[in-house]
Amino acid sequence: METLWFVLVAIMLTAYVVLDGFDLGAGALHLFIARTEEERRAVISTIGPVWNGNEVWLIAAGGTLFFAFPLLYASAFSGFYLPLNIVLWLLVFRGIGLEFRMHVDQLWRTLFDGFFAISSALLAIFFGAALGNVMRGVALGENHFFFEPLWTTFRTGPDTGILDWYTCGAAILALVALMVHGALYVALKSNGTVNARAHNFARRLLPLLVVLTLIGVPVSAIVRPRTLDNFTDHPLLYVIPMGVALSLASIWIFERQAKEKPAFIASCSYLALMLAGAAAALYPALLPSTGGDPTRDITIYNAAAGPYALRVGLIWWGIGMCLAVAYFGLVYRMFRGKVRSETAVQPNP
Repeated sequence: METLWFVLVAIMLTAYVVLDGFDLGAGALHLFIARTEEERRAVISTIGPVWNGNEVWLIAAGGTLFFAFPLLYASAFSGFYLPLNIVLWLLVFRGIGLEFRMHVDQLWRTLFDGFFAISSALLAIFFGAALGNVMRGVALGENHFFFEPLWTTFRTGPDTGILDWYTCGAAILALVALMVHGALYVALKSNGTVNARAHNFARRLLPLLVVLTLIGVPVSAIVRPRTLDNFTDHPLLYVIPMGVALSLASIWIFERQAKEKPAFIASCSYLALMLAGAAAALYPALLPSTGGDPTRDITIYNAAAGPYALRVGLIWWGIGMCLAVAYFGLVYRMFRGKVRSETAVQPNP
């Protein structure tokens, strides 16, 4: 049962990254690929009907984490108190920027466009740094709690900060990956000049994404030697990095051929497989310790709720997910196809 909930939480976080990832990428890029008011409205209309719905997956994943693994929830929210507050404010400013720009004059609209772009980019960076912290591990005490300052010496080791060279590298990788993802989505949903610029940015960023991905795996193994243990014990897991390589190659080929939908699907596959690889490397740990003592790790076994709660919760989780999937299927079907600037959709209130 603990393994099942580990998989379910991983699926929900993957859904958030894939769905809200193109929102964040489009937001981070929109000042570059849209230079006039009409073009900016066209970019925003590509995500306008779905952006706030996509964020539901983050809330749902947090709620599921609280229910299934309360020790991890308590420890992580205590140790990462400062960055979690920063993320909360970035989410607020992103929503303010996206909503308010539609209701003010040109002077203030420029300010809110800046809010939207900067907060989208910073959210991608902070989420990448958060994943880097999980992969590297934190200085867990005997009671499985910890506290990390924003930075210390920028080196990995027992005295870690939230930001060091490894987590900053993970943040850059996340930003580039989501910007490519967002550019491919905007290209899929737009026409004309915006479409051409989105393609151009995707093609420029893709080589950097390939290089960062190739560097990320060996660096992760150096920072946390236990990263490859599960892959060594279960060689079948090597299909995941093979899938990552195939996804990158597919993005490259389809983008060069201007096949927008296959390129975007390949980008979704890349993000999903990268997160699957991270989950496979961590299992059964949820938050590893940097001290080299695996008994201090927060795992699915010492962090899980009671067996009865997990069994009953699975029923309600299944009902809720069926409703959520049905809703998202309906919304994406209603707003399928390319948007037109003259019928740009305003963001949902």
